[in-house]
Amino acid sequence: MMVPPMRIRTVNQAPPDTNGRYVLYWMTAYRRFRWNFSFQRAVEWAKDLRKPLVVLEALRCDYPWASDRLHQFILEGMVDNSAELSNRPAVYFPFFEREKGQGKGLLENLSKYACVVVTDDFPAFFLPNMIAAAGKRLSIKLEAVDSNGLLPLRAADRVFSSAFSFRRFLQKELPEHLSDFPLEDPLANADLPRIDSLPEEVVQNWPPDMVPFSRQGIGGLSALPIDHSVQSVSTRGGTRAGEDLLRSFIEEKLRVYHSARNHPDEEGTSGLSPYLHFGHVSVHQIFSKIASAEKWSVEQLDSRVQGQREGWWRMNPGAEAFLDELITWRELGFNMCSKRKDYDQITSLPGWALEDLLKHSADDRPYVYSMHEFEEAKTHDPLWNAAQIQLAMEGRIHNYLRMLWGKKILHWSRSPQEALDIMIELNNRYALDGRDPNSYTGIFWVLGRYDRPWAPSRPVFGKVRYMSSRSTMRKLKVAHYLQRYR
Repeated sequence: MMVPPMRIRTVNQAPPDTNGRYVLYWMTAYRRFRWNFSFQRAVEWAKDLRKPLVVLEALRCDYPWASDRLHQFILEGMVDNSAELSNRPAVYFPFFEREKGQGKGLLENLSKYACVVVTDDFPAFFLPNMIAAAGKRLSIKLEAVDSNGLLPLRAADRVFSSAFSFRRFLQKELPEHLSDFPLEDPLANADLPRIDSLPEEVVQNWPPDMVPFSRQGIGGLSALPIDHSVQSVSTRGGTRAGEDLLRSFIEEKLRVYHSARNHPDEEGTSGLSPYLHFGHVSVHQIFSKIASAEKWSVEQLDSRVQGQREGWWRMNPGAEAFLDELITWRELGFNMCSKRKDYDQITSLPGWALEDLLKHSADDRPYVYSMHEFEEAKTHDPLWNAAQIQLAMEGRIHNYLRMLWGKKILHWSRSPQEALDIMIELNNRYALDGRDPNSYTGIFWVLGRYDRPWAPSRPVFGKVRYMSSRSTMRKLKVAHYLQRYR
């Protein structure tokens, strides 16, 4: 099975160098070796050219919101990746900076000896600019490969304004892509030549290093120039932890996901979002495991294309509800980020929402809190405080409460722009799954994206959907949640 051409984007106009010593896979977003179109594409190049395969996974110190929390999660994934390629026909080159700028020049020097470079085509955060800049610097062919979702990013030629319209599009277009899954293990039976050694000048200037940053080695992070106030959490990163969590979710929670997911006390959510964000697990992998558990085949799809939220997959209600979150809502965000550069700006809101919010920006607020007060969970509202405490302590917020968390930031900030800035800062600083298209979907939904006008018009909100802690507590089971995060 070959990587579908729709998922391959040529970044620069340079040709491959068939006289190079190896094929280089520059791992940036999909930090795994299985169920990964990017890695599969690199293996294809290595097979075609009969060259060894080298994998570079680097971790810099100066990415936005770099902290102990994010570094630890990524490094744990690097430990797994090092073990995964042990005694396999590819060379793993892990490199993480001890000081800012230490990795500058590594990619260019490693690529000087390469035939071609393959990397990940992730549409958000600083990665698109980084890939574009690399394409201008490299003298050999650079390809970016899309392994983000079930639907290729380039399968859609427009931005969708609602989950309903995107769901209808998915139901029409997705079936033909359900036969184009990445290989579970691209290296299986791959007879690739071995490389004797990496270029000496590269190894001398950037020695590959896999210091065992295990739980026992966490103290090593203290020497790095990153934010140490955002501490690491008990949630372990890496493919092994992600796969274990996926297995337990399918076995224990999937059947009741539709009824339990919204109740914080029932802990009915999957917890897979951080592993998807850092690429430790794949959406194709998750879908495949769910389809297997449901004994499902593509022939069972409902032939009607009506944008219905339930019944199209013809799986159990829990699986249907989870797949709508995993595919419709998650990939809706990727659609926005891949098509609009201002996806994280207030100007990207639908016209009606932006107009209403600006019209009510001078309205009196019942409370006004500063960034510091929000960050320290010092509001008058116990439920909001609990959600913020969970975010700061654990790097996550319960899915339903994340919506309330954002709505009240809008309600208690001086302006819509200030509310947006606060949501982005707190989410991206503390959340393991922040800095992601799916995160921006949630943040901007608070401000009206993917929603419709709601009557009556209210102070501060206008016709943007309103939520209150009182109604949330009536609907949901939160007693134990409030006790845990008080």
